Amino acid sequence: MRRLSPWQEWILPLGLIACILFILVPLPTAMMDVLLAANITIAVIILLTTISVRTPLEFSIFPSLLLATTLARLVLNVASTRLILTRAQTHGTEAAGGVIASFGNFVTGDRIIVGLIIFTILIVIQFLVITKGTTRISEVSARFVLD
Repeated sequence: MRRLSPWQEWILPLGLIACILFILVPLPTAMMDVLLAANITIAVIILLTTISVRTPLEFSIFPSLLLATTLARLVLNVASTRLILTRAQTHGTEAAGGVIASFGNFVTGDRIIVGLIIFTILIVIQFLVITKGTTRISEVSARFVLD
């Protein structure tokens, strides 16, 4: 097995410390914009990579990468929610930065009813996906227990 270089051993602990700091310390809106743009860019790169691989072994790091990017997205979600809730009265629609405000305007077109309908549809879809996923996981685990 290949030995990691000394600096590579620090990636996970430093990443976890950064995640905790992003949650505890309010981020500047410019930094939030950069992190959200980087998040979207990484998501597109991962999507294009998964489309272009021919065998699963070509992208064997995918499960670990998916876990790490999901954790990063959750941290960004908490940090942006914190910015919105703490700065909305003073900064208005730019409370969490321009990326969130622009995306919100793009999706809803400044109509609150459209936003609420889209939000409801997304919640229903996520609920169905999570329900189906947990059902499938329990079926697979039951098969392993029986074997």
